[in-house]
Amino acid sequence: MKADLPSATDVAAVKDYLMALQERICTALQAADGGAIFSADEWQRPGGGGGRSRIIENGAVLEKGGVGFSHVFGDSLPPSASAHRPELAGRGFQAMGVSLVMHPDNPFVPTSHANVRFFIAEKEDAEPVWWFGGGFDLTPYYASHEDCVHWHRVARDACAPFGDEVYPRFKRWCDEYFFLKHRNEARGIGGLFFDDLNQWGFARSFEFLRAVGDAYLQAYLPIIERRRHTSFDEQHKRFQEYRRGRYVEFNLVWDRGTLFGLQSGGRTESILMSLPPTVRWGYDWQPQPGSEEARLLEEFLPPRDWLAEAN
Repeated sequence: MKADLPSATDVAAVKDYLMALQERICTALQAADGGAIFSADEWQRPGGGGGRSRIIENGAVLEKGGVGFSHVFGDSLPPSASAHRPELAGRGFQAMGVSLVMHPDNPFVPTSHANVRFFIAEKEDAEPVWWFGGGFDLTPYYASHEDCVHWHRVARDACAPFGDEVYPRFKRWCDEYFFLKHRNEARGIGGLFFDDLNQWGFARSFEFLRAVGDAYLQAYLPIIERRRHTSFDEQHKRFQEYRRGRYVEFNLVWDRGTLFGLQSGGRTESILMSLPPTVRWGYDWQPQPGSEEARLLEEFLPPRDWLAEAN
C-alpha cells in the first residue's frame, strides 16, 4: 500500500511534538535526579537548521546526561543517509529528532538511550520520501532481571496497539542493531529499534513515534528509583567505566545517527554529548569466572526473550 504524503502542517506537528517531548523528559529527569538542573544550549547549523541541547552533569543520580533536539536541512543527503537508499542521492532533506543518553554515576543504575526522529527527502517533480525511526535501549553494568523485564514490558505495551507482531520485530531489530560486530557482543539488553517506517501511512506512523517517545520515562524512572541508593565501590566503578568504553566504540563505529550528524556538518558538541564522562580501556581484560561482571556478559547481554521468561 502506498503511504500517504505529509503536508507542511503534519511536519510542523512532528516538530512541535519533539520539542515538547524534550522539555517533558528534561523536567522529569531533573526532578528524579534532585541534585542538578539541565542547562540549555541553542545552536545554529551553518548548512541549515539548528537545535537545542540540554545537558545535566554531576547530579545526585546522573553523572552526565544529554537530551538534544535538532532540526537540520540541506540541499543534498550525506553518504550515511543515502548509502542504503541510493535513489535519494541528490535530494534536499529535512531531519528532526530528539536523542538522549543518560549516564548515571551509580554503576547499579543502567545507562539509557532513546531516540525518535523524522526524515523527509524532497526533489523537484518527484514525490517526497519520508520515514520515522527511533526506539529506546538499556545498557546495564550490574544487571537486574526485574529491571530487564520491566524495560521490555513497557516496550511491548507501547507497541501493543499497533499489532502483536510489532514488539517482537522491533525488539529483534534492536538486538541486531545495538551489536558490536568487532567485539561479537551486544551493547546492552535492548528494547526497541525501528527505522524507515512509512508503510502505515503518515498519521499512524506518527502515532507510533509518539507511543515510543512517551514510553521512555515509564520505562526508565522506576529503574532509577529502585537502584539509585545501592552502595558501590571502586571496583564497581572501574567495571562501569570499562563497559562505557564499549558504548563509545559502538557510537563512533556503528551508529547511523552519529555518522549522519558528523557527515551532514552537524554540531559536534551536540552529536557527541552522548559520550560518557569517564571511560576505561584495558588490554584484553577478562572478568573473574563466576563474578557479577562475568554474569553480565554471560547471562544478560546475549539476546533473550525477557517477557516469555517472566510469564
